[in-house]
Amino acid sequence: MPSYEELQLIWWVLVAVLLIGFALTDGFDMGAAILLPWVGRTDGERRVVINTLGPHWDGNQVWLITAGGALFAAWPPVYAAAFSGFYWAMLLVLFALFLRPVGFDYRSKLDNPQWRNAWDWGLFVGSLVPALVFGVAFGNLLQGVPFDLDEFLRVSYHGSFWALLNPFALLCGVISLSMLTLHGASWLVMRTEGDILARCRKVQSILSVVVIVCFTLAGLWLTMGIMGMSITSSPQAGNPLIKTVAMNNLGWQDFYKANPMAWLAPIVAYAGLVLSFFASRGGRWTGFLGSSLAIIGVLLTVGLALFPFIMPSSLAPSHSLTVWDATSSEKTLGIMLIAALIFVPIILCYTLWCYWKMWGTVTVKDIQAYSHSRY
Repeated sequence: MPSYEELQLIWWVLVAVLLIGFALTDGFDMGAAILLPWVGRTDGERRVVINTLGPHWDGNQVWLITAGGALFAAWPPVYAAAFSGFYWAMLLVLFALFLRPVGFDYRSKLDNPQWRNAWDWGLFVGSLVPALVFGVAFGNLLQGVPFDLDEFLRVSYHGSFWALLNPFALLCGVISLSMLTLHGASWLVMRTEGDILARCRKVQSILSVVVIVCFTLAGLWLTMGIMGMSITSSPQAGNPLIKTVAMNNLGWQDFYKANPMAWLAPIVAYAGLVLSFFASRGGRWTGFLGSSLAIIGVLLTVGLALFPFIMPSSLAPSHSLTVWDATSSEKTLGIMLIAALIFVPIILCYTLWCYWKMWGTVTVKDIQAYSHSRY
């Protein structure tokens, strides 16, 4: 069995993998649903878009549930602080997500243009809001969250929902929204034909440039105007209060200075975005590969910059929650690791099997031929 420090690091990696898995899988169906009212001009075309997602959208959302469960089990204080600080934002995401299952399942039940159009916009809103809010959350993490802990490690949050919507966080929200919409367009390029395919290629071209510009602006803003944190004394497992933190890490660059290989993360992000841009000229799977690399690169760029901080505190930096002092007990992490090693490969194999069995392009003719059995 790995040591306690190794288990803590392993679970940081595993939670990161779950978050990236969520962004890669649920990201493309959110992105495609955001594009639904724009790339689908007729009812048949919109049903084509929905049916590229139909077999997968509910399974994709399992990644979010799994990541939330892993966060609760591996880092209970982080879970508590996050739900205190981002409570209204999470409720907004939750209520937006309610629109998705209802929209997918009931949208085509009635042959009524007003009914179907209303649910098309419901799917649009239910996908746009989470995509935007997730980026805003990461933007606030990079600036620090206004919370502190008392002597019993109870969290007190001193911010507001509107304070979360600050300029830098909104820029990060635009990056997230544009990146996931690009991912959805790349998915539709692989799964559709004709006019929808042509429109999605245009979206690929435009959004690749948008994400490159916004990602660069966020990086410059971060390195020129936002001060990160550094741990200056050894933390103690189980007690986030026993450490010293200094605000001397301009732009959260310390990890990159100490580990030059970390620069591969933003390089991968830019390479993926460039690949997506050129894939819009031709090719189907290369665009999806590019948007996938962009998502992986962007998330790793942020995660490595913050490491070992998970939830920095802007009010009391020494109360910030880190990989080393906010994790569960060694026994808990060990048991969870055994369960993860058994079940995660099973879930991955089943997911890949589902995609393989249900692969292929969807056309308007398919929808017309099987109208009553399709979404």
